[in-house]
Amino acid sequence: MTIDYVPRGVCSHRITIEVEDGIIEKVTVAGGCSGNLQGLSSLLRGMKTEEAIRRLEGIRCGMKPTSCPDQIAQALKCAGKSQQD
Repeated sequence: MTIDYVPRGVCSHRITIEVEDGIIEKVTVAGGCSGNLQGLSSLLRGMKTEEAIRRLEGIRCGMKPTSCPDQIAQALKCAGKSQQD
């Protein structure tokens, strides 16, 4: 499954996540802090989606109420909800 998500409230403008059998295969983020997001994408590869959500949800960027990691968690949560429907 490929998740294509438009984040809100952050510098990045598109998040694409490839998930196979509940495991993150690849994360690509357009925009944002390139080095940090490449590192985060590398760390997420091979991780279960539930674990990624648990670790990333609620992370803030400065005074913003969200962050790119939090938006990745939101993308994974939205995809999980749509699969249940």
